[in-house]
Amino acid sequence: MRRVEQLLSQLSQVELEALQFDWTIWARQSQLPPKGDWTTWLLLGGRGAGKTRAGAEWVRANATGAVPKSPIALIGETISDARAVMVEGHSGLMSIHPSADRPVFNRTRNEVEWSNGAIARLYSASDPESLRGPQFASAWCDETCKWPNADDAWDMLQFCLRIGERPQQLVTTTPKPIKLLKRIIDDPMTCVTKVKTAENRHNLAPSFLNSIVNQYRGTSLGRQELEGEILQSNEDALWSRQLIDLSRAQVAPELERIVIAVDPPVSSNAKSDKCGIVVAGLLEECVYVLADATIARASPLKWANRVAELYDHFEADCVVAEVNQGGDLVANALHQVNPNLPVKNVHAKRGKWLRAEPVALLYERGSVRHVGMFSELEDEMCNFAATGKANGHSPDRLDALVWAVTELALVRANRPRIRNI
Repeated sequence: MRRVEQLLSQLSQVELEALQFDWTIWARQSQLPPKGDWTTWLLLGGRGAGKTRAGAEWVRANATGAVPKSPIALIGETISDARAVMVEGHSGLMSIHPSADRPVFNRTRNEVEWSNGAIARLYSASDPESLRGPQFASAWCDETCKWPNADDAWDMLQFCLRIGERPQQLVTTTPKPIKLLKRIIDDPMTCVTKVKTAENRHNLAPSFLNSIVNQYRGTSLGRQELEGEILQSNEDALWSRQLIDLSRAQVAPELERIVIAVDPPVSSNAKSDKCGIVVAGLLEECVYVLADATIARASPLKWANRVAELYDHFEADCVVAEVNQGGDLVANALHQVNPNLPVKNVHAKRGKWLRAEPVALLYERGSVRHVGMFSELEDEMCNFAATGKANGHSPDRLDALVWAVTELALVRANRPRIRNI
């Protein structure tokens, strides 16, 4: 640290300012433009993750490069948002330039102009028609998932990007499961970068980290707003993210009974289903989901070893295994690992949806709680459709969950001693 201070003391004021505003030094890798041939750079990030700064610096580089890319479109949800965030905000264009290179912002014309003649113009996504006519070499679209006329504004912008050899656009947004975002991601000329709020913690107020971040960490809203994840949901699913969040517990109490539920795959090749493995316990009338230990492309020996390890770790009472596909082979695989493992074979006589309905009803009654967050399991739950699939795939995690909850809460069973876990 002392060596750094000595080096800085030898620099002139001009050199210090140049160092301060050299974005390539201070930026995280996720805030720098990706390499390769792309038309759209989609920067998905949590609140306060540094998306605005990355966007403003990208525009600055376009405007002040050896070959300026101008004019540039700056599109916010409204003109007021574009001004307040993209131009005049704490991380906006006016704050990231050295004093000698700072552009001029003409509020009357809603234009930012650099000394080399490059121009950026502000537009409102709420008025897609304003994008009929102008043409641009590049564009920065901020918080696109908040745009009220997202598809219309985006479509109009695409017709405007027609100047220069390689028009490009940057989208900075906290994700929401809207149709436009899926369109952008599915475009082969899109490059996606994801950044979490925690990555920018050194530039965030401690009070924000201590209150907001800690409050929402481990919730569905936190996954979206802090982790920058796209949370898809099926409106017709038996579960909602809000329902699961309301049923979340931080720790498990002393439990009366614990089971390991297994939904084994038919095969173990690269295209086979996952082996669903869920641990759950019971106290009085409430089920506590303790772990989702599902594994992909596992051989019978591998998933059997995982189940045996979980059985010992949680001091479980039994293993509940679906045997529709494997028959006696499932119990045999488990007993090869641990001959004394108590295995209860269960057979699926009804479809997945019908088996899941009574379990979903228990969630609605507040009789099932998740101890912590199980992101992949909860994604399956909230995308589970009447077809018996979640996002077109077999819901192996959910299958195991249904067997565990059914065994604990819907099947009459003796309850052994209370234990600590």
